[in-house]
Amino acid sequence: MVLALAVPAAGAAPGTTARAATATATATATATGLWRMDGYGTVLAIDGQGAQEYQTTAVSCLKGYFATAAPERGTYDVEGAVITVRPAPDGEHARFGADVAVGHRQLRRIGALPAACTRPPATDPRTAFDVFWQSFEENYPFFAAKGVDWHAVRARYRPLVHKDTTRAQLFDIFSRVITPLHDAHILVQDGHRHYGTARPGTVVPTEELNDKVKEFVVERDLAQATGRQDFAGGLITYADLKQRGLGYLRIARFDGYAGDDPSYTAQLAELDRALDAVLTPARTRALRGLVIDLRVNGGGSDALGIRIAERLTDTPYVAYAKRARNDPADPARHTRPEPVPVTPYHGPRYTGPVALLTGGSTVSAGETFTQALIDRPGRTVRIGQPTQGVFSDVMVRNLPDGMVVWLPNEEYLTRTGRTFDGTGIPPQISEPVFTDAEFAKNRDSAFDRAVALLRPAR
Repeated sequence: MVLALAVPAAGAAPGTTARAATATATATATATGLWRMDGYGTVLAIDGQGAQEYQTTAVSCLKGYFATAAPERGTYDVEGAVITVRPAPDGEHARFGADVAVGHRQLRRIGALPAACTRPPATDPRTAFDVFWQSFEENYPFFAAKGVDWHAVRARYRPLVHKDTTRAQLFDIFSRVITPLHDAHILVQDGHRHYGTARPGTVVPTEELNDKVKEFVVERDLAQATGRQDFAGGLITYADLKQRGLGYLRIARFDGYAGDDPSYTAQLAELDRALDAVLTPARTRALRGLVIDLRVNGGGSDALGIRIAERLTDTPYVAYAKRARNDPADPARHTRPEPVPVTPYHGPRYTGPVALLTGGSTVSAGETFTQALIDRPGRTVRIGQPTQGVFSDVMVRNLPDGMVVWLPNEEYLTRTGRTFDGTGIPPQISEPVFTDAEFAKNRDSAFDRAVALLRPAR
């Protein structure tokens, strides 16, 4: 998912109270003070006004988001997300969470800001390159898996950067640097200009692709379906298929459900409204199989994916465990994996067979939801093509020249300790997904295979 909690936001830095706070007896009852996050290259300075993020590396410290203090103690609002900081009884440790995400991050109290955070950063092109390179060096977990020698990358590209390198030239250099990683969670951004890549042979979902696929599915797969309903501005679609006892649920994203309201609370309310309308008692009694279509899914909030998983079980289980890289010098060291639970929802649920359709345009939160169903109690089968292969929340790192780079630093583990970063989650049954040949012949092999698999025996 994209957890963009490092986008610059308006607001002043915390005042002298936060900068001077130490782990005294008076500070232990509140989150006020300075905290370093395990992993993530982050320091938080918290006072009564809010929480200022500092993005740190061995060569830099730059301000990130400012989260405004909310009325609830220890809660802060930033860009539609609500973050919480809960100090432990010892006052020296705290737990950080965000409502749009799953899992937590651990904080340790520190006595002073890093020295680099107290002086203005240089903004020349070479400094920008160094911060860019160092951000990956300390946080990116997948160089070995991608077969990329990051130090050789520096040796090749840093000599191309000098004091007269233009912004456009530097953007082009950054773009060339990230291309061999083929990681859809990496992006270089300069205002409205941006560059990223995807796993070779796959297509990153766009609004145009989503519209094309939805029209195709409605006209072909749902031509004789009944009770079709669109929710969340058309991002969620449900229909009862012509094959009696089968339902179809298409999810195009795991965010954007509430129009202009970006808050997680609003997204969750709209999702629950849709699921309540779909999973009525009468329908869940009649359903003998459910097709869930994620073949074009642009990601969003992992927490919303877990909410749907909670509607698909009557038995608690673990969706996956989440860990982050936690040593700037050693990509093999991580934070302790945190299991992410799936707890049965207290309202309407469907617990029968599921056929999950995936493809290379199943991205980010679409993939973590797919992973959350791997160990789902009951019958779940994946049909189509491997997902994109990007799971981590996204670190959004500011560069001193005003550019921004996105990169991942986390892994999502199965119960056996496996990750699917880079390769994507493979289907159990392979079928083509929205190829030119499929469109030309008006075929949807993955959908037809799912229906055949789920169709109740006569």
